[in-house]
Amino acid sequence: MLVPLALLAMGAVAAALAPRVLTRSSWPDREPVLALWVWQCVVAAVLMCCVLAMALSAAAAWQAVREHVFATAPHGVEEAYRLGAYGTWAAPLAVLLACGGAWTGAMLLREIRDARLRLRMRRAELRTRAPRLPGEEPDTGGRLVVLEGERPDAWWLPGATAQLVITTAALRRLRGRQLDAVLAHEQGHARARHDWLLHCADALATGFPRVPVFGSFRDQVHRLVELAADDVASRRYGRMTIALALVELNEDRGVFTPDASGGPARAFVPQRVQRLLAPAPRLPWGRRVRTGAVASLVPVVPLLVAFVPGLAALR
Repeated sequence: MLVPLALLAMGAVAAALAPRVLTRSSWPDREPVLALWVWQCVVAAVLMCCVLAMALSAAAAWQAVREHVFATAPHGVEEAYRLGAYGTWAAPLAVLLACGGAWTGAMLLREIRDARLRLRMRRAELRTRAPRLPGEEPDTGGRLVVLEGERPDAWWLPGATAQLVITTAALRRLRGRQLDAVLAHEQGHARARHDWLLHCADALATGFPRVPVFGSFRDQVHRLVELAADDVASRRYGRMTIALALVELNEDRGVFTPDASGGPARAFVPQRVQRLLAPAPRLPWGRRVRTGAVASLVPVVPLLVAFVPGLAALR
């Protein structure tokens, strides 16, 4: 049994079919947190297939790697994999997969570097637009920053200490609980550390633009984190409140017109408002548990496939 090829075939099928199945389903909009978990499990399974295929191919190609891979394996397990039957393609495949792994690491490091640079620039701009007053103590924790601005807006700056930023135009537009709902939305992003998930999704999609699962993962993560944060705010302040707040913040940007522009995030605002005003019922509790449990097992399947010959040898 050529386990590396079986793993690669499984990863290719998952990478091709999972985006089609998940993007065509309606339940992710009803359960964005669960959908984020499912997407992460699918991507983890694809990456796991590649890592395991690389390890077994390298073990077949080089004795030094084989000794490390099967160092603690019981007697007879190594023979069960029939590594000698992998032929001359084992070494090129291992090198190719290793290059893919190195490229993935490089993309993640580049995304982290760029994210830190963007955050540093935004914080520098924030200090320029909202300097500390004479005698004001420097920040020791998270705080709300109010900026003078003609455009109503609110956002959060991730980091060890997340900062919530809101413009004076937004303060004039938002009334009472609407402001609290917007702040709860941004705090939902900060508490769930959505920035890390976004960075990973962006790095994979940038590094492997032709792999469907990574591009869909990035697009869906950017969409689902907003829905999840909307739900956090709506549970505290009501769906109508956060919907009206979204309208107040975005109506001057033309996102509610037929020729709406302003990027995918802005174009997605009308759908968010519609979802809040006409919510679909949540999935039954039992189905949520089953879906989460099945998704958690998806990354385990490549491990089972990789260990099949060894487990069969132990019987």
